[in-house]
Amino acid sequence: MATSIALNRKISQALFDLAAIAFIYFIPAISHMLSFPLYLLEPMRIVLILALVHTHKINALMLAATLPFFTFLVSGHPILPKAILISGELVINVLLFFAIASRVKSNFVAILSSIVLSKMLYYFAKFLLIQAAVLEMGLVSTSLWIQLTTTLVFSIYVALFFRKNKQ
Repeated sequence: MATSIALNRKISQALFDLAAIAFIYFIPAISHMLSFPLYLLEPMRIVLILALVHTHKINALMLAATLPFFTFLVSGHPILPKAILISGELVINVLLFFAIASRVKSNFVAILSSIVLSKMLYYFAKFLLIQAAVLEMGLVSTSLWIQLTTTLVFSIYVALFFRKNKQ
């Protein structure tokens, strides 16, 4: 029985990962079909948030570390230094979430804080890479209002999911 449950969990996680990779892979095509730049909605963070609540920590870390490199390999975007930067931000986001969640009772506070802190570190590192001429782009490419909105939506989703599961 326990073996069957463990096998079902592994199959579910593998299916989740395949769906996540397919989603990220098809973002450019979907954006083109919709005539809307879906990257503004932070699709990698969407996958990360879904992995945080629907799989386990190791799986979320694996996706955080690899999705930016996967998109770089299949599309050449983002460029390698930015893929490294995004990967670092997403990994830090996961680690901070679990560290904060273990200290506070509110998953809303934990995910909101982890996203904001990881973004702050991302922008600090990006600023340094721009100053070092490793990256040739503006510091902020997605409106801060859009980032604030997506951060709040992601945080509410996590809070509602964990509240529902506690009941």
